[in-house]
Amino acid sequence: MRILADIHISPVTVKYLKDIGHDAIRVNEILPPDSSDRKIIDTAFETDRVILTQDLDFSEIIALSGNIKPSLVSLRLSSSRMEYVNDILKKVLPQIESAVLEGAIVSVEDNRIRIRKLPF
Repeated sequence: MRILADIHISPVTVKYLKDIGHDAIRVNEILPPDSSDRKIIDTAFETDRVILTQDLDFSEIIALSGNIKPSLVSLRLSSSRMEYVNDILKKVLPQIESAVLEGAIVSVEDNRIRIRKLPF
């Protein structure tokens, strides 16, 4: 999966995603770290990447766009410990891959995954 990780996602998690076979980059690798959510969404769209974030603002912007891309994986976990986040992502990403490739907003909670296909 081609992933654009928001600035709130640890560089260690991005490296972990690369290590398990994903094409993952962090926002600050290709954009200024203070880039707007809109700029991050536009970049994900242009580079065909899925946004990985803990920021809830992305969902509304993407949903209101009327587009099927970029997809979004929004982490709503009880812990932001890197080990916990990495374990969840390792389990969840294979389960949601086809949905995000088609266009979806995915909310990942500790014990639940919610997939909403785009456009709304």
